[in-house]
Amino acid sequence: MLLVVLADRGHLRTLPDVTPRSLFSIFLHSATLAYRMPSSLNPQLKHALAERVRFYHELGIYDFYRRDTTESREPKIAVPVGSQRGEATSTPRLQRREEMTPAPRKAVAIPIEEDLFAPPKPEAGVTDPARALRLIREDLGDCTRCRLHKQGRKQIVFGVGSPKAELMFIGEAPGADEDDQGEPFVGRAGQLLNNMIKAMGIRREDVYIANVLKCRPPNNRTPERDECDTCSPFMMRQIAVINPKVIVALGAIAAKTLLAINAPMAELRGHWYDFRGTRLAVTYHPAFLLRDPRQKKEAWKDLQMVMQELGLPVPAKATGV
Repeated sequence: MLLVVLADRGHLRTLPDVTPRSLFSIFLHSATLAYRMPSSLNPQLKHALAERVRFYHELGIYDFYRRDTTESREPKIAVPVGSQRGEATSTPRLQRREEMTPAPRKAVAIPIEEDLFAPPKPEAGVTDPARALRLIREDLGDCTRCRLHKQGRKQIVFGVGSPKAELMFIGEAPGADEDDQGEPFVGRAGQLLNNMIKAMGIRREDVYIANVLKCRPPNNRTPERDECDTCSPFMMRQIAVINPKVIVALGAIAAKTLLAINAPMAELRGHWYDFRGTRLAVTYHPAFLLRDPRQKKEAWKDLQMVMQELGLPVPAKATGV
């Protein structure tokens, strides 16, 4: 007999003999309830919610999504909060790696904590961001949490830049050069990113650069979903410590992981998103721009949007990109 704990309008109940089909219905019902729950929960209901989320994780269900059917409810995260230009209406073939499976624009992630009862992180209460980042790196250790440590990675690529940066760039995963040197974005794509940062009128050492994954996938393949789920909490902790004014997600993998939505790059770009109180923009990954230089003009538009948000002077044309 399978017992499922459900929180329904403040009451707890158990359902015996749940079939896979009914479990899916329970999942949808629970996701809707979680979306509608107030931010302040009584301890009993909060515990039941945490247990239900853990139960779904054990079944391999990690993401909770809800599609809005009305315009009256304001989603809490992963929602465009502004637009600088019209959306693109077509997507070149070379953007396939940059895109995830298309989904409705209004699909949003339900803001559920991963573990409501996890012990405090080592960096909790540390006011010096540089020291807090060192504690996160120590906690990451010589990571063996996913399969990548057995698939040829040479070293962990944590992050680089100013711990007090106002601007943070997040890519998907280290490449061969990064795996050799232990620093993100040092290969050809990194050189292009340096030029993009310079064109914005700032220096690489004044921003912070990291990836969703800290280990190189074999042959630079696209990161797998479970790898992102395993490694991204460390990226989230880096963001929390640095607390930048603006985050730029480089490519579809970074955007999808941060926003928890599936959508083509043509829909994700050109908008501001609210990520835990930080403004987030999406642009093309530099590696993609190397494959299709025609899209550099579009990436420059994204960076101009970021420069305006940061109060930087915006030149009409990028130089050196």
